[in-house]
Amino acid sequence: MTHSSPARQHTPRGRFVAILAAGAALALALTACSGGSSSTGTASGSAAVSYGDIDIQLSYLKNTEFAGEYYADSKGYFTDAGFGTVTLTAGGSSAVSAEAQVATGKSIIGISSPLITAPAVVKGAAIKIVAADYQKNPFDVVSLASAPLTTAASLKGKTIAVADFNSLVWQAFLAANNLSADDVKTVPWTNGPDQLASGQVDGYNGYTTGFRGTVGAAAVPAVEFLLADQGLPLVGETLVASQDTIDNHRDELKAVLTAIVKGWKDAVADPQAATDLTVTDYGKDQNLDPVTELAAMTKQNTLMVTDDSAANGLLTITPDLIDQSIAALKLADIDITADQLFDTSIIDEVFEDDPSLK
Repeated sequence: MTHSSPARQHTPRGRFVAILAAGAALALALTACSGGSSSTGTASGSAAVSYGDIDIQLSYLKNTEFAGEYYADSKGYFTDAGFGTVTLTAGGSSAVSAEAQVATGKSIIGISSPLITAPAVVKGAAIKIVAADYQKNPFDVVSLASAPLTTAASLKGKTIAVADFNSLVWQAFLAANNLSADDVKTVPWTNGPDQLASGQVDGYNGYTTGFRGTVGAAAVPAVEFLLADQGLPLVGETLVASQDTIDNHRDELKAVLTAIVKGWKDAVADPQAATDLTVTDYGKDQNLDPVTELAAMTKQNTLMVTDDSAANGLLTITPDLIDQSIAALKLADIDITADQLFDTSIIDEVFEDDPSLK
């Protein structure tokens, strides 16, 4: 598809090139962070407090993954919370990582992944995950409908294409299901859908928001299962903040989280409107395909809205899910504790202060 981002083509390559680049540059960026950003429009309004202008570092290019932030900006929720101009800085392979941006105080909050944040914390970055967009991680395994792979156990004796940049996730998934390299043959990803359609592999590891039910130019019917449903529960699209912000700017952080929650409530409630806002405004320079973005937005809702988030509120993380995420990271050889990586007290306070946001 010529009008969609790499993630929308169900290829993890573009996204994980960005992840790899962010990880490689993190140590340098923490001491000498630099990089441009692009400002968004700011709705008019007034608030009882004034926190000034802020930056939010996105994890990727501006598509529907960040529709909640677009709504918070366009509907004036940031303004109502006391903020001036809100800059939503796009991520990507050339962008500074969210971890570096928040650690150096350039962004009040950033959107990232535990697989990036946890290693940064282990290396000494004073940052924490404070909320999560995705209650279920978006990684999947896709296979042909005529030869479906529906469980982790069904992968035994099969050949799966996996991108180099997804190796940590795949390692953790295999370990969680007591599968070894001898059980499942892993080959390099070149173009997973084409590799599958042509019979080069039995399946490939991809990203569910890009899955459309067919693969290859001939649109061969395909099926998927989520790694989250097969032994690898791990939060995704996590919001990170510096320890300094958590300790010394708590009210400001709570205000920005409140605005983002309001924005995501609107986006989740109306995927079509969220897609329109993305395609025609915030992501207009990406030449996004409306049909593809709507499908991604609709699929994304299934990762965000779960029984837990319905009960506790969007972006919250239960203690059980935190423990499961820590266990998943250990399977990827990332040794970190829940207290080192997570602080969900502020997002919990958002809903304690205003239960109507649930």
